Amino acid sequence: MKATRPFLVGVMLALGACIALPAWAQAYPSKPVKIIVPYTPGGGTDAVARGLAHQLSEAWGQPVIVENRPGGATIIGADAVAKSPGDGYTLLFSDSAAFVINQHLYSKMPYNPMTDLAPITVVVRLAPVLALSNAVPANNLRELIAYAKANPGKLTYASFGSGSYPHVITEQLKRMAGIDILHVPYKGSAAAVTDILNGRLSMLIVSLSIFEQHEKAGKLKVLATATEKRLALRPELPTISEAGVPGYSASVWFGMAAPASTPAPILDKLNADIRKILADPTYRQKFITAQSFEPGGMSRAEFAALLKVENERWGQLVKDSGAVLE
Repeated sequence: MKATRPFLVGVMLALGACIALPAWAQAYPSKPVKIIVPYTPGGGTDAVARGLAHQLSEAWGQPVIVENRPGGATIIGADAVAKSPGDGYTLLFSDSAAFVINQHLYSKMPYNPMTDLAPITVVVRLAPVLALSNAVPANNLRELIAYAKANPGKLTYASFGSGSYPHVITEQLKRMAGIDILHVPYKGSAAAVTDILNGRLSMLIVSLSIFEQHEKAGKLKVLATATEKRLALRPELPTISEAGVPGYSASVWFGMAAPASTPAPILDKLNADIRKILADPTYRQKFITAQSFEPGGMSRAEFAALLKVENERWGQLVKDSGAVLE
């Protein structure tokens, strides 16, 4: 009997340890998961997030809910996630702004994206392209640059406000090409595209999906892609770097993150399950290719490394653009 007592004590201690395991060590997820999207419903960001939420719900057998929290250039939604419990039940799905742009624009931030958020993976990459009004007498980037240099201040370009990615990357283009084009901020893409079509606005750099139908109808010109490499969807379209501004590129993506205190096993599971969905041809066609996006899919370490590089790069781009917000 004495010989078995240590064994029994060991068993009891082991059972106690199992009972005392934190919630994250149990089966995850065991209740609904919420994905916060810091934009209004109905846009491209929202569509990709809802498609991903549906697939995760199917895989997990638990509801995955998308909650839209727009405002503050993604800051409101991102801050809510950063301040949530690190249990894997509140996640962030946002573009680059929440991760690597806003901290360079705003003098005060309620959260630090580099320390308060745990990167999971890049979900999709945007395909920003330069679209030009038919009213501008240029059919390629070199002709556009020549016309802009001959007519300084005559051309205009749109953005979605000071510090938005179309603003910052177009200012980068202006600086590298040595041209003077007037910035005209808009509240969204619809009004900007309308003004491009009627000739009141010269150009806009934003996702290809915004322009595709108008380009097919011959109502505007898509001159080049702002990405580092040519788009798989449009291999005939040159990059801006190839077309006349060597070295130019813009990287814009949507990523998933969790509060920084989220345990590694949960982050690893999220990364693996999301990457599995991104590899599914049906999901890609319906939610990625259909919007002229390109699929992401990175390890957590790769995404973390990307954030460090992008943080430095966007910091310099914002500085060069002169955009500062309070």
